[in-house]
Amino acid sequence: MNYTFLREHALHALLLCDPIEKASYIKQLIQEGPYPVGATLTLHEPAQIPGRPQKPVIVPPQQVKQRSLQSIEGRATLLHALAHIEFNAINLALDIIWRYPHMPDMFYGEWLCVAYEEVLHFELLNRHLQSIGYTYGDFPAHDGLWDMAERTKDDLIARLALVPRTLEARGLDACPVVRGKLAQAGDEAGAAILDIILRDEVGHVALGNKWYRWVCEQKQVDAISIYPDLATHYRAPRLKGPFNFPARQAAGFFPEELDYLQQQAQ
Repeated sequence: MNYTFLREHALHALLLCDPIEKASYIKQLIQEGPYPVGATLTLHEPAQIPGRPQKPVIVPPQQVKQRSLQSIEGRATLLHALAHIEFNAINLALDIIWRYPHMPDMFYGEWLCVAYEEVLHFELLNRHLQSIGYTYGDFPAHDGLWDMAERTKDDLIARLALVPRTLEARGLDACPVVRGKLAQAGDEAGAAILDIILRDEVGHVALGNKWYRWVCEQKQVDAISIYPDLATHYRAPRLKGPFNFPARQAAGFFPEELDYLQQQAQ
């Protein structure tokens, strides 16, 4: 570990291509820290962001096939898609640490904890994949999460609004549905992993809400009224139900936002 500051370490970890090496580096950061943050450092974006393995092959979303969960291969494709989401989530947490300077030290430390939890989720899913004869990289995957990170990379408010508060919040809605499908297919181990992921993702989305509000306050913009403009400008997907209202409430969404979703769900 040849770097002095946490933000330098985060950029280095982001550039690592091998998932096992990336996970090991993040765990070591947690174990050896805390590091000085280096909030005022100006770091320049390398060309090869993010580091990722040669597989899975990245394809458009419509080319990611869905299969029946009654087959082992069908369950494997679903678990693989979830593992890819978690791998992207690792990269997203690392990216927000290195990319945005002049934030409070707590901001960077909290997102490092998110990266660590996403590592644990990825490892749980990949081990489960391996237990049924597959591994991460065996199926094509799409890149919707990282695409939004690219679009919002020059605007921290947009990044917070549209990655944790929108795309990752959709995971709160999807988790109970996916968990139910795995349990119905007899995959209780997979269902148990989804329970862990949902528990932790509530905290991750809550962190997005916390820092979105903080940055909006610093810039003196209204956090609620600015959101539709951000969603339109950066082409965020339209929110569709069913919505996990208990999880969204626990994650700290504004009452006005929850009321709007209630109307959408009717």
